[in-house]
Amino acid sequence: MVIQDPSPLVRFETERPRLRALAYRMLGSSAEADDAVQEAWLRFDRTDLSGVENLAAWLTTVVSRVCLNLLRARQARREQSLDSYTSDWLRAADEDRIPQEEAELADSVGLAMLVVLDRLSPAERIAFVLHDMFDVAFGDIAHMMQRSPASVRQLASRARNKVRGTVAQAADPARQRHAVEAYLAATRTGDFTALLTLLDPEVELRADAAVTGAGKPLTLHGALSVARSALAAAPRARFTALALINGSPALVMAPLGRASLVIRFTFTGTTVTTIDITADPDRLQTFDITLA
Repeated sequence: MVIQDPSPLVRFETERPRLRALAYRMLGSSAEADDAVQEAWLRFDRTDLSGVENLAAWLTTVVSRVCLNLLRARQARREQSLDSYTSDWLRAADEDRIPQEEAELADSVGLAMLVVLDRLSPAERIAFVLHDMFDVAFGDIAHMMQRSPASVRQLASRARNKVRGTVAQAADPARQRHAVEAYLAATRTGDFTALLTLLDPEVELRADAAVTGAGKPLTLHGALSVARSALAAAPRARFTALALINGSPALVMAPLGRASLVIRFTFTGTTVTTIDITADPDRLQTFDITLA
């Protein structure tokens, strides 16, 4: 009995889940990941693959190159204002209009990881994702990126340092980290009492104009006012994760893996005395965000 090769569609569909996972980690957007995989299918469908010995490697190369081009285009577009992106996503989070699939994918990778990956250059991101997340050899990545293995190894190393963070942490980072985690948990669950125990009675909250959407910043004083404000923003907590901002534990909101809002804390011991909330796109780009 002659066993026929599976149809091109069957062969491609076998690889699709892996390719989509790869593209999502490179791009941080489910829609863009789907576009990249669809482009790979189009190239697969119109290419004579009779001489291809390793189909999985060929498809990985195609998807990686498509993603690299998309990341470069995205980087060029960032010269434009991101004000509308930030305000649109803040409203979407408050109104729970962000697609469920997007949230689930972000959870599978980790919001903080996506935020940090978004701060890498396109080449660094491709090298890090392929090698550190998908165990692709440097030689194979070099072929995909049309670089030398040594330069790809350097790209991955540089990206790894950025992801892990090289900034010295505060004197007692563990206790402060636990306090920030408790703040996020209390916000998500609506635990007003827990919030009050974390806040100094005279705590001050400062939010910039991009957060308020009213054209001017907002300042709140006192634990009761700040706790009520935190609970009012509870829908956003679903898309918020712990990260290090300039070496200190903080929270980052990132609906599509791109930081749209950061919450920084000042402590006396483990009691929160100041909360600074920033959504201004220009200021967000100045923060050094690494994994906590």
